[in-house]
Amino acid sequence: MIVDTHTHFYDPTRPQGIPWPPKDNELLHRTVLPANFRDVANPCGVTNTVVVEASVWVEDNDWILNIAKDDPTIVGFVGNLDTEDPDYVSNLDRLSQNALFRGVRLRRKELQSADSEATLADMKALADRDLEMDLLAQPGDLVTVASIASRLPNLRIVCNHVAHVLITGEKPDPEWVAGLNAIAAHENVYMKVSGFVERAELQPAPTDPAYYKATFDAMWDTLGEDRLVYGSNWPVCERAGSYETVFAIADAFFSDKGDEAKQKYFVENGKRAYKWVEL
Repeated sequence: MIVDTHTHFYDPTRPQGIPWPPKDNELLHRTVLPANFRDVANPCGVTNTVVVEASVWVEDNDWILNIAKDDPTIVGFVGNLDTEDPDYVSNLDRLSQNALFRGVRLRRKELQSADSEATLADMKALADRDLEMDLLAQPGDLVTVASIASRLPNLRIVCNHVAHVLITGEKPDPEWVAGLNAIAAHENVYMKVSGFVERAELQPAPTDPAYYKATFDAMWDTLGEDRLVYGSNWPVCERAGSYETVFAIADAFFSDKGDEAKQKYFVENGKRAYKWVEL
């Protein structure tokens, strides 16, 4: 069993269409559903996924959950809800009645207002329901993430896409490393090792795992084997590299750390972060 904690599913052939990806995105504007995921993931040994909602339409949270109820490939779902929506809390209550609904992904606007009591209350609403918070953070945001984690120690936080650090094949951005050290002090913060081929300075992304090693080493050295989580960001990753490439790069690094660390990265850490449905 291997669980990919970051995929996006959508279907532009629906009568209502989709708000994302746009029609002019020839690579991504296509049907992407569990069967399509299995086609690329199963050959790598990846068996299941946590889906992350990218659509801004509230009803698309229900659409994914409806697909998931009949497809055991999906073990969890991270919703997309606007904290400024007057129905934010009622939507949380409604959606969290479904055991597959594991949390919500918030964006930089919430990070930028994280000092406000209103934003903290919106985040605390997740913790109060035993839900997690995915975050789209930049390197300079990690200090803010650490502050949130300190103020809301019961909230499980998952930073997406290696916090968008630029990967150059050399030592990573010192600001990002400082941010890693800040979040390292808070055991409720996880880093999703996803989106790294998109963050490669060279494009198409290098396939040699050595190119990513300095960046991966920095995460390993600060966060250790218990707080790094596998995610592919498929199909978006295909802008930079294939699913097979993404998996092979991650697998090479974590295989070198031993079977226990590899199992944690590909399964156990994600299970603790998301508390997904037992298979």
